This record gives sequence, structure tokens and C-alpha cells, in this order.
Amino acid sequence: MEKIKVRDSVGAILIHDMTQIIPGVIKGPRFRKGHVISEEDIPVLLSMGKEHIYVWDQKPGLIHENEAAERLAHAVSGSGLILDEPKEGKITLMAAHDGLLYSSVDGILALNTLDGVILSTLHNHYPVKKGAKVAGTRVVPLMIDEKVILEAEEIVQTFTTPILEVKPLKPAKVGITITGSEVFHGRIQDKFGPVLRSKVENWGSTVLEQTYASDDVSLIQGSIRDQLAKGAEMILVSGGMSVDPDDVTPTAIKEMGAELITYGAPVLPGAMFLLAYMGDVPIMGLPGCVMYSKTTAFDLVAPRLLTGERLTRHDIVKLGSGGLCLDCPVCTYPHCSFGK
Repeated sequence: MEKIKVRDSVGAILIHDMTQIIPGVIKGPRFRKGHVISEEDIPVLLSMGKEHIYVWDQKPGLIHENEAAERLAHAVSGSGLILDEPKEGKITLMAAHDGLLYSSVDGILALNTLDGVILSTLHNHYPVKKGAKVAGTRVVPLMIDEKVILEAEEIVQTFTTPILEVKPLKPAKVGITITGSEVFHGRIQDKFGPVLRSKVENWGSTVLEQTYASDDVSLIQGSIRDQLAKGAEMILVSGGMSVDPDDVTPTAIKEMGAELITYGAPVLPGAMFLLAYMGDVPIMGLPGCVMYSKTTAFDLVAPRLLTGERLTRHDIVKLGSGGLCLDCPVCTYPHCSFGK
């Protein structure tokens, strides 16, 4: 860079944005990168406290902060993301649609270990709405050695999946089986079904069918098989998930030939959560807490399944870190520690 006096700067080209602050009136870029200084700009610059400006000495191998931030943003961006214009060396990445943010923790760490490089993101599997801010990139110096950015781009190429991606929730036909003899025989009103229907519809899916079964293995299995035959792409079985002898939902699911992924999750509420598969169709056994707690293990797992992800027991075990709900008087999920 070459430092020159503002009074001698007519015709010079700015290499960075210059911010003007007038309390109560404006705080933002008054002159943008690439602006050619005119005679009329001199008093404005002086009023901003600028006695000198810096002209970029185009040394080979150095790139401007805006270009560096753009290259970083493009390198880490997978599908479902849009980028804003660079501002003072920063790029904001936003969700192009509703969905879940998938982020590579290892990739983010590897990039941030590079001197002068910054990538800041929301947590992995964070639910986002269209237009929401999900990440930001920038470099620390005004100009950075291009070798650093080339190294960052090479690091990204070592990963088989994008560093950042927003996956949409795919609409699914969901079958619901409400278990419990007390509901089956009409002794009490079903409180589980409306909760599950609301969640399913909020995720953009539809309830294919809702049936009832008493605490009988064959009835529960028959309901699940009927829903599969009708084209269910996800099945929810509520209740009967404890270790009590008359709670037979886990037994019914396991003995019908489903691939059991887990019976139990390190999440509170939701410890008695079950996940299994019949072929490609996920079956979830839902404990009673899903009926009365705002967020549970179900809310952490179901959206990921709706993106098309096939979960393993290891995926469920990892939920233990951040798996404690604080039962806040007013639930602010996902803007809290739960699931993070």
C-alpha cells in the first residue's frame, strides 16, 4: 500500500470501504472499494477524519480482503446457500430455503487454523428458515497472501461433503400408531395424536393415517404393516416405551424384523426414544414426554431423517453433548443450547 494525503488524492482508487459515522443519522460505508476520488470528495473525507488514504500497491501474490472472503465463501458453500455482497472484507452466507444446516466441524476447524482466515457458522443440524444468516467469512488483513487462500481451497477439496450446506426437509407420508389400551378402548382422550400431527405438518409432511392399538404386540405390528402397505415413508409409534412389562412397543417393532438402530438416546427429555428401519422406512418409538415437552429427542432426530439422512447408533450417541433441555419457562428452541 502507498499512503497519500487526501488533498492529493484526486483520481486515486480506494482499495477498501470507508465508513462514515454521523450519530443518529448514518453509520455505514460512505465510499466503497473501487471508488475514484473526485475533488468533491475531499471535504467529505476530511470531515470523516481522514487526512490520508491508502492506495493498493499491486504487488504480485497479494489479494484484497473482499476477493479473499468471496473465494472462501464460494469454497465452503454447498447447496442451499446464497451469498451477499462483500462488505469490508466480510461475506454473509444465508439459507436459500428452509431446512437444516449441515456443517463440517472438522472442516471449519481446519480452515480457522490458517493464519488470517475466519469462518464462523451456526451449529451443525441447526434448523433455519429461508434468508436466515448461517455463516460468515472474512480475512483479518486488508491484503492477504494468495497462498493462504489457495491452501484453504485445497483443504476444502479434501472433504467428500461440502463444508456448509442447507438441506431441505423432504415431504413424507407419515403413518401414526397410537398405542395404549386406555386410548384404544376410549377410556381417555388421545392427546398424543394432535401433537404428532402438528409436528409432522410443521415439517412439511402429511399424515397418511392414524390408527390405534392396545398394548398387544400383534395389533401394533399389524398397524405398522398396514401403513407400510399403504405407502408410509415414516412411521411414528407413540407410547408403551418404558421398561414396564406391559409396555410392548419396542418388542413389537423389534420382533417384526425391523433393523433396530437404538432403543434409548442420551437426550433428556427423550431417553426412551427408539429408532429402527424397515428397509428404507424409519420407524420411531416415541416416549410419553413427546406429548407434553416442547422439544425432545424426537425433534432432534426427525428433521434429519426428513432430509434423507440415514442415522446410525453413533449419530444418536453423539446427541449426548447438548442433549440436556433446560425446561425454560418460555421455550426458545432452536435458539438455545439444546441439540447443540
